[in-house]
Amino acid sequence: MKYALAFLTAAFFNSVGFAQAAEQNPEALVKQVTEEILQALKSDKKLAGGDKQRALQVAEEKVLPHIDFEEATRLAVGRAWSQASPEQKKQLTTEFRRMLVRIYSNAIQPYEGQVITVSPVRMKPGDTDVTVHNTFKRSSGGKPVGFDYAMRKTEQGWKIYDIVVEGVSLVLTYRSEFDGVVRQQGVDGLIKALAAKNAPAAAVGGSASKSGK
Repeated sequence: MKYALAFLTAAFFNSVGFAQAAEQNPEALVKQVTEEILQALKSDKKLAGGDKQRALQVAEEKVLPHIDFEEATRLAVGRAWSQASPEQKKQLTTEFRRMLVRIYSNAIQPYEGQVITVSPVRMKPGDTDVTVHNTFKRSSGGKPVGFDYAMRKTEQGWKIYDIVVEGVSLVLTYRSEFDGVVRQQGVDGLIKALAAKNAPAAAVGGSASKSGK
């Protein structure tokens, strides 16, 4: 899955701490967590081995505080977002978050000498929305893969609301699918469709929680 390492890097934003994350600029923050995630892939045997339950645990513990899921959901849902009630928006955000975590846990790959380069970020004082460009290279060679983090500044610091791999937005890839569901079944139909997709992930998450007790 081409979004795997991008998700995995985002997963460790929490490891730098909320206060430090709020103070750091996007470029410095991404550089730091990139180094930490590569170290984690090397040292955590379960994570490096592709253990899905471990990946799900890491996602729940590390990813959520630093992803702006409401903004990501708003972009993915599109025009229907303005038609949704506050309760429907809450349910949509919850189910979309679960879906992204499921993608992450299914996509994790072992460390095989990958290298990530973070490009300098051009931003002006007062900017609240930036793009952090990254390049992913495999040790085996091949064409480097470019991926970007779309980030915005919130009261809790900088947060990711989209991942763009080689020009393809993770969030916007779902818009046409969601539009079709909304046209046929309404907003409640989209919520039910997402919940149905997430049902297997919920079962895995329950098992992971039990194993952690």
